[in-house]
Amino acid sequence: MRINIRGSKIEITDAIKNYIEEKIGRLERYFDAENITANVVARIDGIYQVVEVTVPAKNMILRAEVKEKDLYSSIDKVTDKIERQIRKNKTKMRKKSNNNMTVDFNLDFESDIDEENKIVKRKDITLKPMSEEEAILQMELIDHDFFVFKNAEDNEIDILYKRKDGNYGIIRTS
Repeated sequence: MRINIRGSKIEITDAIKNYIEEKIGRLERYFDAENITANVVARIDGIYQVVEVTVPAKNMILRAEVKEKDLYSSIDKVTDKIERQIRKNKTKMRKKSNNNMTVDFNLDFESDIDEENKIVKRKDITLKPMSEEEAILQMELIDHDFFVFKNAEDNEIDILYKRKDGNYGIIRTS
């Protein structure tokens, strides 16, 4: 497993780099492919140290983000969070990986902080048809509150979101 480490408003020292490689390296046992790359971003948000890990696998994207006052604690917790996602969704992922219906994300982000508008990040995604169950799985794996997908039943673009009561809702587009 390759690990790309990037710091934002924080210098990644050799000690931090070695700690991240040791902890994130534990995830390698969950993947069959040798060409898996884990993208790790460490940044400062006020008094908090935020660590975000994204692992784009063949048919799934795993993502977790943790905000703690201690950087090493953030690294530990984000690794545990990814491991929990993998273990929790093991059978679902195995079942869905046999399907060819996945969403491929294009992770080219643009950030214009100097602009006066409020849009600070853009994300382009390519949509492929998937069922609502697959969309829920993908949303849980990337740890987001919403997910945009093309519904396989009617070929329409839908937005899946997590409600405050823990259930899911779908916004249909027309």
